[in-house]
Amino acid sequence: MIGRIVEIADDRRHLSVRRGFLAVHVTGEERRLAGQVPLDDIGALIANAHGISYTNNLLVALAERGCPFVLCGANHNAVGMLLPVEGHHVQAKRMEAQILAGLPTQKRLWAAIVKAKLQQQAAVLEALGAPYAPLDSLVRKVRSGDPDNIEAQGARRYWGLLFGDDFRRDQTAGGINALLNYGYTVLRATTARAVVAAGLHPSIGLHHSNDANAMRLVDDLMEPFRPMVDFQVKQLVQQGKTEVNDETKRSLALVMFQDMQTAAGATPVMVCTQKLAVSLAQVYLGERQGLELPLRSLPLDFSAMRSNGG
Repeated sequence: MIGRIVEIADDRRHLSVRRGFLAVHVTGEERRLAGQVPLDDIGALIANAHGISYTNNLLVALAERGCPFVLCGANHNAVGMLLPVEGHHVQAKRMEAQILAGLPTQKRLWAAIVKAKLQQQAAVLEALGAPYAPLDSLVRKVRSGDPDNIEAQGARRYWGLLFGDDFRRDQTAGGINALLNYGYTVLRATTARAVVAAGLHPSIGLHHSNDANAMRLVDDLMEPFRPMVDFQVKQLVQQGKTEVNDETKRSLALVMFQDMQTAAGATPVMVCTQKLAVSLAQVYLGERQGLELPLRSLPLDFSAMRSNGG
C-alpha cells in the first residue's frame, strides 16, 4: 500500500499515539483533538512548524512501521530525519554487500542515474514546449562516474530553460526556490523510506560524498525523480502560485502518487523509489546487473490531459 504524506504545519500541536492512530491535539487553553490518522496509512510524517511536541511512543510506533519522521528548518528544508534501525529481514547481508561494492560498480551505477535524470529533465522541458534537445544530447556524453560532471552542465542549461535565464537555484531564497525545497523534502523522505526498507544504509552513497551528510545514498537515488517535482512547481508558477502554503504543499506532496512510465507500465513515483532501492540491493548482491529506473517519458498525468485536449 502507498502511504500518505502527513505534514504538521500549524504551531502549538502535540502528537501522540491513540489506539493505532496518530492523534494531533491543539495545545494551550483550547486543548482539543484536531485530527487523527491511522498509523499504518502514513508513508512519512513531516514536522514543519514551531512549538510541536510529541511522545516517545509515537516515535517508536513510526520506526516500527518504517515511517520517516522529518524535521524541517528554515525555508522548508529537511534538517533531520528519524529512521528505523532495522528495515529488512536480510539487512545485514545487504549492507555488507553495499560496503564491499567496488568503485567500478559505483561509478557505473552513478552514470545510469545521471542519464536517467537528464532524460527526465528533457521530458519535462518537452512537455512544457521548451527546447529539450540540449539535455537529450548530454545523455550520450555521460561516462562511468560522470568525470566530466555532465550532471552539473545539464543543470545549468535546465534551470534557465525551465524558469528563465534569471533564475538561480538557491535553497535560502523564497518563491520558486522555496517551493522546490518543500517538494524535494517530501521526495527525500519518500526515498529514505525506500532505502531503509530495501535493507540499505542511507549514508553509504554512490556519488554524494559530504562527510556531514547522513543521507548520501538517499540523495543519490532521488535524483531521477527531482524533475517530477520541478514539473509540478512549474505548473504552480504558471497558475500564479509562487508561495509555500497549504494548497501548494498539498499539490507537491501529491507528486509522490503521480505515475511515471517504467518497464512494468505506469507506476507511482513512491513505488518507483522503492523499486530503484530494491534493484540497487540486488546489484550489490550480484542478482542483477542494472538499476530499475523510470523510462524517459512525459509526466503521465500531463500526457493524458494533452491527449484529451486539456
